[in-house]
Amino acid sequence: MGELILIRHGETEWSRSGQHTSYTDLPLTELGERQARALVPLLEERQIGLTLVSPYLRARRTAELAGLTSLREMPDLHEWEYGAYEGVTTVEIRRTRPDWDLWTDGVALGSVEGHPGESPDEVGARADRVLAEVRAARSRIGDDDIVLVAHSHFLRVLTARYLNLPVTGGELFQLATGAVSRLGTEHNKPVIKSLNMSLPERLFKAID
Repeated sequence: MGELILIRHGETEWSRSGQHTSYTDLPLTELGERQARALVPLLEERQIGLTLVSPYLRARRTAELAGLTSLREMPDLHEWEYGAYEGVTTVEIRRTRPDWDLWTDGVALGSVEGHPGESPDEVGARADRVLAEVRAARSRIGDDDIVLVAHSHFLRVLTARYLNLPVTGGELFQLATGAVSRLGTEHNKPVIKSLNMSLPERLFKAID
């Protein structure tokens, strides 16, 4: 059976600085574009039947530079919406909430017009919808791989839900910018086949 391949977008200015980024539609940095191109040798041997991408520029550009084609935008792949914490770092949040933890506390809700933020349960529900779409697509594309190009916290939640863990299980999985992970099965049980893979930056020149 084909695998579910997860790709976190390449670096942006805010991912470099540690600022929470959901609906702010930032482009990739120069390094982010190089990270995306470095995905080509990690994907070129895969038989990919479907690629679903987040609606944001940083995800779509990563997919394009990685050589992925026939991209299908899926709104549910957007990042955990951070509400009032958009553009704010964890260090800054903890100046007023010293014990704050995204995975259990969520974000400050309701204070940004049009962007109220999401609770952990709401993000988990979105991840479950994406996984339901993946299961439905599996019956159409057979043994080809399915690729999701999206964002760190959301893909960590999705990994937890794929493994039948609660949303808080996402805190166990680190995802760097431009990294690839592979989810599959063993003896009909969901497993992680690889996590957080990327080429070392010293090898980028070989593919630039």
